[in-house]
Amino acid sequence: QVQLVESGGGLVQAGGSLRLSCAASGRIFSIYTMGWFRQAPGKEREFVAAISWSGGTYYADSVKGRFTITRDDAKSTAYLQMDSLKPEDTAVYYCASRKTYSSSTYYTDPAMYDYWGQGTQVTVSS
Repeated sequence: QVQLVESGGGLVQAGGSLRLSCAASGRIFSIYTMGWFRQAPGKEREFVAAISWSGGTYYADSVKGRFTITRDDAKSTAYLQMDSLKPEDTAVYYCASRKTYSSSTYYTDPAMYDYWGQGTQVTVSS
């Protein structure tokens, strides 16, 4: 079993920055693919970014160039640095993980992830 706890959400003005953290416990973090998703009111959960355990990254087009996903295996923590935030980035942000056997694997489909955090609210005001 893996437990994930997100933190770092909050209220920020458009153009500002936030850094989300996802602390994992329970298993060997280094062999888990990590992903960030978000869900706005009335909308489906959507992919934001993912990082494989070799450090390969992948981003949704809507956040490419503004968000950066990283991981620190020594701390069993994944991060999402969000810059140049826009009001349309407002959502509850969730981190997710899945154990993988390939160092380069990542997933954009939320159904592929086994473990989820409770979510953290990000609100961007215009």
